[in-house]
Parts: sequence; structure tokens; C-alpha cells
Amino acid sequence: MLEEKFERLEDLYKRLLPAIRSKKREMAREKMEVDEKDIWLYFCENVWKKKTALSLGEMVNDLLNEDNFTIYRYKKESRKE
Repeated sequence: MLEEKFERLEDLYKRLLPAIRSKKREMAREKMEVDEKDIWLYFCENVWKKKTALSLGEMVNDLLNEDNFTIYRYKKESRKE
């Protein structure tokens, strides 16, 4: 099994962008407007930093299965000043 390695975080973001966009569309259908960057930051700060040796498949699975309201609440709370 070939493991994909990423030199830069930006490359990983681009590789995950289709799943991030899918999550964004799913949330929009539920009237939860979020940016792709909001979704990315939520996962970087709250899900993936607690894990090690994640595969791309595991990250996509996390993206597609995370509770939408949890992500939306994160966005709202992170924008408070």
C-alpha cells in the first residue's frame, strides 16, 4: 500500500479540498454557511492535532462524518471578539 506524503500543509489542504467542499455543500443545505477555511481550521485545531499517523482516507472520513453543527458552532465561536 502506497502512503501519500505531503511536504507542505497547503498541499494537504488542496488534496482534501473535494471533501471539504462536499462538507460545505452539505452544511449549506442545512442553512449553515461556512467557508472552506473554517472547516479546514476546525479539523486542524480540534480533530487532527490529537491524532498521529493519519492517512488521507481517515482524514476524508473525518471530514464527511463530523457533526455539522459542531463545525458551525466552532465557526461562530472563533469569530467572536
